Amino acid sequence: MDKRFATILAVIVLIFVGVFVLNKNSSTGNSGNSSGAQPTNHVEGNNTKNVTLVEYGDYECPICYEYYQPLKQTVAQFSDQIHFQFRNLPLSSVHKNAFAGARAAEAAGLQGKYWQMHDTLYQNQDPSGATGWVASDNPLDGYFSGYAHTLGLDVTKFNSDYSSQKVNDSINADLNAFAKTGQPQATPTFFLDGQYLDNGKVVDSSTGQPSVDKFASIIKAEIAKKNPGSN
Repeated sequence: MDKRFATILAVIVLIFVGVFVLNKNSSTGNSGNSSGAQPTNHVEGNNTKNVTLVEYGDYECPICYEYYQPLKQTVAQFSDQIHFQFRNLPLSSVHKNAFAGARAAEAAGLQGKYWQMHDTLYQNQDPSGATGWVASDNPLDGYFSGYAHTLGLDVTKFNSDYSSQKVNDSINADLNAFAKTGQPQATPTFFLDGQYLDNGKVVDSSTGQPSVDKFASIIKAEIAKKNPGSN
């Protein structure tokens, strides 16, 4: 009788432990996108040719910094023909303020200044990681609030949004969306019309740097494929 009672008691304990673990994982977001938040949808361009280039990037990543200017020039060149979308992929294990940078961009986006903050973060990134917001122990007070003020944002709202669960969930939704692509976590990672784009294809072999001409050539080919017979 005692053994049967002990067995029943053990089963009950296991059930309660299982429920506790499940609830804990759900509340912390460690088990998929438990918040129900959707991936971000920050898009530039008019997309008259039905072509979309997506970058998963990290605002602290020095390689993303190298791609920033040639990519920006390319997007400007094709602004009427394509969509360019940026999604967050902060590599927090190697870049201590990567998630903070994503928070700043998302918080600015809630006041309609996403792309302005996006540009500001890259333009003020020290690729060496030795100075500026990437090295700061308090990037919000030390840098981001100042950027928000310069961009004409309501700084009080910006600071509140920066620390909000809503912004946190949006970034995690991007991370979850990237995980579903099956690609290893590396930044920047590009997809052209849903297909993985090897970074090597946009690098000039003579300089070893990403090139506007290389980006443009690939985009032109995709436009031609999607719009046969058009100019």
